[in-house]
Amino acid sequence: MDKRLVTILLIVLVQMLGAAMILPILPLYAQREFGLTPQVITLLGTSFFAAQFLAGPYLGRLSDKYGRIPVLIISQIGTALSFVMLALAPSAAFLFLARIVDGITGGNIIVAQAYITDITPREKRTESLGYIFAVFGLGFVLGPALGGVLAAALGPRVPYLIAAGAAFAVVLLTWFTLEETLTPEQREANRQASGNSMSPGEVIRNKPLVLILIVAFLGQSGLGLLQSTFALYGEAVLFAGYSLQATTLGIGLLLATVGLSQFITQAFFLRPLLARFGEYRLVILGNIGRMIGSFIFALVTTPVFGAAGSVIFAVGISIMMPSLQSLATGTVGDEYRGGVLGLYQSTLSLSIIISSAVAGVLFAMSATLPYWIGGLTAALALIPAFLLLAQFGQKQPSADVTPSTAD
Repeated sequence: MDKRLVTILLIVLVQMLGAAMILPILPLYAQREFGLTPQVITLLGTSFFAAQFLAGPYLGRLSDKYGRIPVLIISQIGTALSFVMLALAPSAAFLFLARIVDGITGGNIIVAQAYITDITPREKRTESLGYIFAVFGLGFVLGPALGGVLAAALGPRVPYLIAAGAAFAVVLLTWFTLEETLTPEQREANRQASGNSMSPGEVIRNKPLVLILIVAFLGQSGLGLLQSTFALYGEAVLFAGYSLQATTLGIGLLLATVGLSQFITQAFFLRPLLARFGEYRLVILGNIGRMIGSFIFALVTTPVFGAAGSVIFAVGISIMMPSLQSLATGTVGDEYRGGVLGLYQSTLSLSIIISSAVAGVLFAMSATLPYWIGGLTAALALIPAFLLLAQFGQKQPSADVTPSTAD
């Protein structure tokens, strides 16, 4: 394996450990420490993804023009500062400010993915992106469980400080171990091409990219509903009647189950599944898995069955997302990789903005309603996924065309 790939995967792992630590505790932290309602708590996620939606395309294009490493370091510093702000937050407004700062500078994963596409041949891109999603999963195995344990033992603010330390460690790893993938000549050429960056009209004319973005938008909404309400859902449904410490720990372990399932799927099964079914069919199968997982969450009331839903949902994510993202990078020329990944990430962010904004309202109506809606949106995503297979599944989208000519 390319040592640069190993290095970037290590950097992403440390980053995800820090980020995943706060996932099971932030909603409960906001509820218990600041008295926020479910409707307001879910807006914390909305604020992050709204900021990321606005900044994502620009960060991707900046990395095309000025190099991956400078943008990666700046975004990592922003993430570290946001964790410190969460730990020291004196008010609910400070929580929102911290999430916005993290969202604005949250291009580290976008740039890491662009870095991987730089060093990977087109035919190996899905597999390599699968590794980065496997590292996501490994981070979510250890991070939520560690965050739950630390919050239960040391208080709700300590995990944020440790997450900040992990993010600063990533800055050092990037600075001292990672080499730039874009030559000065490539960066200059990308800056010269900035006038031809993807306009809305050019994106619309890129038919496979449009279908990919629709699938991503619909499929991601289920994840947005889950992320923004899962801790509250766990407390109200799966762990009803349990102590606060047991609830926090249990939610962390369920999220760790998601991460473990994701890691195993992408580390050991993605390659043979890709060889057998191809990227287009894996997008369909992944959507089906996300749909089934969401409906299980809507129906179950015990942690054991909640774990089953977590596994199926995670497997769906694991086989769908690397395939979808790889297909997106194949619809444009190499000079637009960072830009199209930024556009793709902004589509995901927009989906989560909308889904997390309504998640609190849905949860207030019924604790399981977000998961019924998540299952239905995954089912709707199957329509463009099948269209993508029917229209382009027999011919890989060309990687040597610009957004204005992709068809």
